[in-house]
Amino acid sequence: MNDNLSERSRQILEAVIDDYIRTAEPVGSRTVTRRHGLALSPATVRNVMSDLEEMGFLSSPHTSAGRVPTDKAFRFYVDSLLHVPAITENQQEEIRRQYQVPGRDVGEILKETSKILSSISNYIGIVVAPRFAANVFRQIEFVKLFGRRILVILVSESGIVQNRVIEAEEDLSTEDLVRMTNYLNELLHGLTIAEVKARIVREMQDEKVRYDKLLSRALKLSEVTLEESAADVFIEGQVNILEQPEFADVERMKEIFHTFEEKSQLINLLDCCMKADRVNIFIGAENFLSRMNQMSVITASYASGPNTLGVLGVIGPTRMGYDRVIPIVDYTARMLSELLGRE
Repeated sequence: MNDNLSERSRQILEAVIDDYIRTAEPVGSRTVTRRHGLALSPATVRNVMSDLEEMGFLSSPHTSAGRVPTDKAFRFYVDSLLHVPAITENQQEEIRRQYQVPGRDVGEILKETSKILSSISNYIGIVVAPRFAANVFRQIEFVKLFGRRILVILVSESGIVQNRVIEAEEDLSTEDLVRMTNYLNELLHGLTIAEVKARIVREMQDEKVRYDKLLSRALKLSEVTLEESAADVFIEGQVNILEQPEFADVERMKEIFHTFEEKSQLINLLDCCMKADRVNIFIGAENFLSRMNQMSVITASYASGPNTLGVLGVIGPTRMGYDRVIPIVDYTARMLSELLGRE
């Protein structure tokens, strides 16, 4: 049996999904006819629901005569049935108001973004901070600590600051570090991090640098500093999942919270969305994280000018209100991009 649904099947499937989103309870044929005004008998609706089950759109819990939508049903719903309205004026105003706090650094803004997403959606808000490699280089500064230890401060054009403590191969004076700083800032300013790395490699092969020990040391220090590190991730609103009836089981909740603790898995999932120019939706098992196979993730990337910096999104149950959450995620991503573009 193919998956081409008749108009009647589409209407009944949408009715089942709408009811399940609202109640988290299996939906029966009489409920569909009573709540949705379909000019069909319960027997007809029951037959169509049986067909939908054979096609993999519905499943029957052992404890109930009603049916629940599958991941396949939610995917069809999102792709073919869902009407996504524009974000409301009140939601726009709430998002803008929470951003209008001066004097915050980028890290605080990203943390606030995860809170905004959580509070407005009533689910989990998540923001993956930019890896420094996603940025355009503005400046570097070396600060002598003690012995051979050096604090390296990297600043991007979008305002992202990365601090690292590294150990040099030999003791360097403050004067040497100032000269290194000036040399590298003049050499690398305005390049993307990928271009910076390529430029460092070329410069290290230059004859002049080979005979100038200080320049050579500066390039080696910057090369070590630019080694990729794991991205930070801000998560807010995990407690909201406790309010969802399908996650009442304690062991199930432990598994989900364990996933949030292993942030690298979430980052890998969200990294898949970095190059997307629209909202991405992972439903249930599509997110490839076994502990989150009853959850959906709605994401959008944010940028500074032409440069994509990171990803933000909302995590909730597969029966989340997609029509409500999608515009929230999309608008917040655009607002954050606008804000970072002014930093």
